[in-house]
Amino acid sequence: MRGAKSGKKRLWRWQDNPLRRHDDIVEAWIVLAVWAFIAVGGAVAGVVTARAADQVFAQQRADRRPVQAVLLTGVPKSTGTGGVTDERRMARVPWTAPDRSFRTGLTRVDADLGAGTSVMVWEDGRGRLVAEPPDATEAAIEAGVLGALAVAAVAGAALGAGAVARWRLDERRMAQWGREWDLVGPRWGHRTG
Repeated sequence: MRGAKSGKKRLWRWQDNPLRRHDDIVEAWIVLAVWAFIAVGGAVAGVVTARAADQVFAQQRADRRPVQAVLLTGVPKSTGTGGVTDERRMARVPWTAPDRSFRTGLTRVDADLGAGTSVMVWEDGRGRLVAEPPDATEAAIEAGVLGALAVAAVAGAALGAGAVARWRLDERRMAQWGREWDLVGPRWGHRTG
């Protein structure tokens, strides 16, 4: 019995009631539209974003290739703030591009390596140094996180728009109540105390 009452209570704006105002019906439709948009729009945005990110990561794995390079100078180990060591540092390395041209560039390598050490770097199809592409597992995780962020962005935008619309309805109701009180208040000539 209690469940039926609480269900009626939640849907009071939809029931025929002499105290129900037009703005109550509008507010009920706004709430329904916001939640429907979050459910459908959020799901679509999440799936589309995750698939697009996964395609980008797959393209990166297809376009990028590892090449051997040699450190021109040693890479000392550095100590960051609070005694934390930085395990990767920028260093200049030479390598041979796909067109057999000799190139040099900056890339991140492990710290505490000496000059002449062979390191693995990644290049794109144009022979530019790039970051290592994420493997399939990392790409799936990143795509999932980006999809979840898209869902959160859609939900935040919908909730924000719904809150603004409901705030405007509240402002309208308050103004209407003020006008009605201005009409009724003077009729109550009797004062207490």
